[in-house]
Amino acid sequence: MKTIYKKLLFLFLLLPFSVFAQNTLDGVVLDKATGQPIPGVNVNVQGGTNGTSTDFDGKFKLSNLKSGDKIIASFIGYVSATVSFSGQKTISISLDEDANQLREVVVQVGYGTVKKKDATGSVSQISAKEFNKGINVTPESLISGRISGVNVTGGGAPGAKADIRIRGGSSLTASNEPLIVLDGLPLSNAVPDGATSILSTIDPNDIESFTVLKDASAAAIYGSRAANGVIVITTKKGTKGGVKVNFSSQVGVNTVANTVDVMSADQFRTLVNAKGTPAQKALLGTANTNWQDEIFHTALTANNNISASGSLFNKLPVRLSVGNVNNPGILRNTSFERTTTSISLNPVLFDNHLKIDINGNLSFGKNRFQDEGAVIGGALSFDPTQSVYQAGSRYGGYFEWLDPTGNLPLLPARNPMARLNQEEKRATSTRKWGNVRIDYKFHFLEDLRAVVEAGIDRFDSSGYNEQSIESALGYQPKAFTEQGYANFGNYNSYTNTLQNKNLNAYFNYTKDLGKFKLDATAGYNYQMFQKEKYVSGETRQPNPVELTTIDPDVNLQSYFGRLILNYDSRYLVTLNYRRDGTSRFSKENRWGNFGGAALAWNVAEESFLKGNETLSGLKLRFGYGTTGQQDIQAQYDYLRRVTLGTINSQYLFGNTVYKTARPEGYNENIKWEELTEMNLGIDYGFFNDKITGTINYFDKKSSDLLAEVVVPDGANIRNSGIYNVGSVRTKGVEFSIQSDIIKNDNLTWNVAFNATYIDQKITNLGMTVDGFEGYLAGDNIAGGGQNKIQINSVGYAPNSFLVYEQLYDANKRPIAGAYVDRNGDGKIDDGDRYRAHKPAPDYTFGFFSTLNYKKFDFTMNWRASLGNYIFDNVNSNLGYSEAGLRRQTDLSNVSSDYLNTGFTYEDNGTQRYLSDYYIKDASFIKLDNVTLGYTFDKSLLKAASLRFTLGVQNVFVLTKYDGLDPEKFNGIDNNVYPRARTFLFGVNANF
Repeated sequence: MKTIYKKLLFLFLLLPFSVFAQNTLDGVVLDKATGQPIPGVNVNVQGGTNGTSTDFDGKFKLSNLKSGDKIIASFIGYVSATVSFSGQKTISISLDEDANQLREVVVQVGYGTVKKKDATGSVSQISAKEFNKGINVTPESLISGRISGVNVTGGGAPGAKADIRIRGGSSLTASNEPLIVLDGLPLSNAVPDGATSILSTIDPNDIESFTVLKDASAAAIYGSRAANGVIVITTKKGTKGGVKVNFSSQVGVNTVANTVDVMSADQFRTLVNAKGTPAQKALLGTANTNWQDEIFHTALTANNNISASGSLFNKLPVRLSVGNVNNPGILRNTSFERTTTSISLNPVLFDNHLKIDINGNLSFGKNRFQDEGAVIGGALSFDPTQSVYQAGSRYGGYFEWLDPTGNLPLLPARNPMARLNQEEKRATSTRKWGNVRIDYKFHFLEDLRAVVEAGIDRFDSSGYNEQSIESALGYQPKAFTEQGYANFGNYNSYTNTLQNKNLNAYFNYTKDLGKFKLDATAGYNYQMFQKEKYVSGETRQPNPVELTTIDPDVNLQSYFGRLILNYDSRYLVTLNYRRDGTSRFSKENRWGNFGGAALAWNVAEESFLKGNETLSGLKLRFGYGTTGQQDIQAQYDYLRRVTLGTINSQYLFGNTVYKTARPEGYNENIKWEELTEMNLGIDYGFFNDKITGTINYFDKKSSDLLAEVVVPDGANIRNSGIYNVGSVRTKGVEFSIQSDIIKNDNLTWNVAFNATYIDQKITNLGMTVDGFEGYLAGDNIAGGGQNKIQINSVGYAPNSFLVYEQLYDANKRPIAGAYVDRNGDGKIDDGDRYRAHKPAPDYTFGFFSTLNYKKFDFTMNWRASLGNYIFDNVNSNLGYSEAGLRRQTDLSNVSSDYLNTGFTYEDNGTQRYLSDYYIKDASFIKLDNVTLGYTFDKSLLKAASLRFTLGVQNVFVLTKYDGLDPEKFNGIDNNVYPRARTFLFGVNANF
């Protein structure tokens, strides 16, 4: 009996320890639909102080648990889950997406944020998980084809600048580039010599999201630089919790997708033997050289990035990233290399009253260029019967055309392979930029915040151009047959420095008054742009012209304000105002006033529709606003100036050389170009937002256009200049839709589609005289001399093609020199040229599909363009027999189009190159990329989850255009660097 009592006493003493025993739990949080782990989920004990967050693999560990504790897992965009702890060692928690929370997405709207469902303007946002896949060397390619109303046209050269247009642009001569704001720092569109673009210095792996402000009511808060829309780029930031490391590596094999169709060596021999003189026939070689195959090759691109993010001392969120991309071009001896480092510190102090964001970035670039037009043009036109090399050639062993005396003639093209290998065009650049943002919420009035942002962006570049002493392009002051012949080559160097300083300071006041919410912002912006440039001149030639240029500073200052009124998230009003000043204009015209107003009715929040799962979202929007434009090349065109003459304008008195002092042309009345825009929009959602999208109609008018126009004789002391003339009107419709077509535990399929229609016409060009047809525009074409093929005319789209209407024979072959007498005056002259189509498309489309099956994922991205036309300047310049037989001492190749036309002469009074025969429909459908991926959740490597990808970029193009590529931004196809087709392999590891 005594023994039993002892045992009972022991059990009684042990009972408290068994009840209050402390335990440790290992768990994982998964997406219920996909089964994929979710990093960054907050996992807390209800009513307790211990908590943690999941790592990159969705895993977490909680200690000091006791039986009965409630564990809560929560994450933005998901419904929180609560589970009970009953002593288990491991647990798996699945979270459902919360459709209501997904509608709470926050978007950037300029000097602040707003919930997507409460936005009143036309605002689109795309985040990292929605970016285009593949090797994205520059950031622009992340959003190509993804946002309605936003057209991105990239180039083929390594790191090439992409032209971005939002709703077709708005100006004729002033910049049509959108304002880009990077982490609160408005960037300059200026690029130093030796660099490719302002965005090429940014590693796409560091970008979290793009927000596009498309209409004037949304962009008016940025005023003077927002006439072409605004793109707000937000980079990735540090996060709370443990350290997370991500490593990504991609390798791409860049191949030549297409080449220009020119005559083969045998076809060219047939032509010369049929139409050439005896002297020309004697020049034919014995080789069969495909010069395009010689200058192009397959190249290997490598793209690597490693980043670490977490919280130092569990207090200071930080992210550090290092990236490198090495992108050799498919044109030999061209390349782009970029190394970037970035750091982000985001401390929150004083009980969440003080938030500090510090972003620092450093980018090093190395570029190797070629004279693309000359090299590619040379490959198209160089005689295919000649070999690349010639024994005994004094020009490095390369074949070059020589006259009968052995001297180098002036006119023939140079050997394109010699140009590639005997000419160095190299540049390096360093860009340093950063921004500090201090956001203080007043302790005594927590509804009021003071925000100060200070940023600087400095871009330095240096480079040189060198031609070998064996190059035919080298400086050769004496002919080869003269005594003392020597080849000195050529060498020049340059440096550029661009600097952009920015300061924003503003107050923000928010107040909730029951169902009524007030958000008011008022502030000041200061921005300064500086530029300095040095060129050495040709140092191996006598009297090199060395020049240092310091451009006048450009200063912008602004006062801005915004008021947002929100009643019950149903009725929304946004009012913007900005007063901008620019140093580019005189005191009388310096300041411009820009504003906007937007109204929205969130119908889905009304009692008669709230909770409706069929029509789960419906918002009606109206916006009207004005923005400004002052971004022109001339810094002080309004001033009367006198400048010193160059080496070409000097006088010699005795033995002394004096520079001339010459007055410059000016326009003291130059002023702001203004854009007014109206926008009607609908945001919709169906079936509990399984299907969502937007529809926008916009109508915008640019007035007082800043345009380069010809000045009448005697009206000014220059032939042309920048003046405010005329207006352009742009109307259009945007449509977007996206849907989770399938969504279950094993399979999800998401698709997104967008379409844009734009109609743009010039409505006024100012005061003109009778018979005025418009201002010639665009680049000079190859063929003839200094010819332009485009014009800006009232009633037509900007940059319309101005051509003759070609006549055809019974076999539908064009008749040389035969055009329609459109004005009926009995003769063919400039009065018979007409406006035939335009480069800009009427319609653009984008389609994106993502399919996930268990651990597999498959994505593809399509784009289409309808109504865009192109001037085939390759065939207009090379598609006639005399292109190959114009001289008796050398030969040039001819494009295959000659076989279709039989044209003989370049001109001969016919102005053949101005025929509408060369205006061609360049509509296209492109499969931009296809990517297949597979994810291993630590099944291969315990320390990390791995994702492997295979893909192809620039897969194929469907088009009627028979040239190299139908996608040409300026509408003129001439010696274009081709876009590569890339086969890629990638691996991504999360630790």
